[in-house]
Amino acid sequence: MAEKLVKLGVKRAKGFLYYIDKQGDVSCAKMARGAKKGGSPKKVAKCGIKRKEGYLYFLDKKGDVSCAKMKRGGKKKKR
Repeated sequence: MAEKLVKLGVKRAKGFLYYIDKQGDVSCAKMARGAKKGGSPKKVAKCGIKRKEGYLYFLDKKGDVSCAKMKRGGKKKKR
């Protein structure tokens, strides 16, 4: 279950990837499609989130910043 951290209400534009950057802010970059290159990232909103180990931080459907505990499991790969 995800936990909502910051309510931002970011409106997403088509063809852009939205993510939480290393500074804890929301950034977006134009997605690469076929032969077209992607774009350089731009800050969309400042929120300054402090990340905790073992959690996944993302922008949810409503445009708010949420986090969820990462699931670690499954079989070990044979080498």
